[in-house]
Amino acid sequence: MKRLLLLLLLIFAAVALSPMLIDEKGYILIAMGDLTLESTVVTASIMLMLTFMALLITLKVFRGSLNFSFATWNKIAFAGRRRALRNLNKGIAAYVLGDYQQSEHLLAKSAEASSLEHIAYLVAADAAQKQALKPNTEHYLALLEKSTDTLKEAGLEAILIKIKLLIGQQNYQLAREVIDQHHKHIGHDARLLSLEIDLSLIEQRFDYVVKQLNSAKKQKAITSETIAKWQKVAFYGAFNNQIKQHDNNALMQYWQQLAKKVKQDEVVVLAYCQVLAENNINEPLAKVLLPVVKKGADSKLLKSIRSLPITQANELVAAAQKHLHNDPHNALWLSLVAHFAVFSQQWPLAEKAFNSLVNLEGSPYDKIDLLAFALVLEQQSEYEKANQVLRKIHT
Repeated sequence: MKRLLLLLLLIFAAVALSPMLIDEKGYILIAMGDLTLESTVVTASIMLMLTFMALLITLKVFRGSLNFSFATWNKIAFAGRRRALRNLNKGIAAYVLGDYQQSEHLLAKSAEASSLEHIAYLVAADAAQKQALKPNTEHYLALLEKSTDTLKEAGLEAILIKIKLLIGQQNYQLAREVIDQHHKHIGHDARLLSLEIDLSLIEQRFDYVVKQLNSAKKQKAITSETIAKWQKVAFYGAFNNQIKQHDNNALMQYWQQLAKKVKQDEVVVLAYCQVLAENNINEPLAKVLLPVVKKGADSKLLKSIRSLPITQANELVAAAQKHLHNDPHNALWLSLVAHFAVFSQQWPLAEKAFNSLVNLEGSPYDKIDLLAFALVLEQQSEYEKANQVLRKIHT
């Protein structure tokens, strides 16, 4: 607006000054070959000013129309992408809210147009897996193979989701390939290390997992419960492999070579004893368990011994009875004497210990005790009493 007023002011000034300059016209002569242009200075100045004004007005109009054209084109050209991004946002929100069917639909629909194919297909695949739609999950994973999956472009989180999905689909070979591609990150990321251990256990690479457990224990993000779960499977598998691939002596040598701290770990001890008991390797089993029972300090480990498939336990019975002699109403030692007697098929002794246990105040027995007590009564043809004991489990 200011510019327009300035131009009008210049025009009026020119008009006002023109009569004053008419007496001193002055001439301009322009010759180009046979063409000659002749004009007064005043006329040429006015024409030049009008031409300049016309040029400014034209540029103003053209620039406005140009801006309008670009805005319109941008709105039309990117309408599909904006719609896809809206669907992507809605799909992620539906996933968070647990509406996996709607989430899968929206994410699959928006994947290509949103330019975020990788994350869209990953979440859609996980949503399909949560609906137990295996063909859909496999379809999205196949589409993922066509999109970029490099760490730099997709991010480690996307790689982790992909590995987890592949393991969930039991596509262990492809999951292994993806992990191996990013193997150098295992020592730096607890999540990738966890997936590596989970997959290695599935692949029955037990010795490898035993070595990886040292790294896992240093990761604060990995809980002790998870470590214990891995230990149980890994050491049980490693111990079993020694017998299957070699013999009993190889198993015992493998055990002796373990670090002292490892051999004192409750989970590892139980895994070793489980393998010894299952294979009726009784003498080495007694050497491990007798010190534990005689010491009597680790109540959690002592309770776990009750579930081992032991077939000879005379020495264990005697060791437990010594503790019970000093404390006749101790629930733990009554339970252990009873179970060790069951292992040795000393049914009357087992029944006596169980009777004393169930009559203690506060019901200090559990399901394992009641099931074993019922077995003892059945072995002695006391079926009605056995049924009464079993009914206690459900009360």
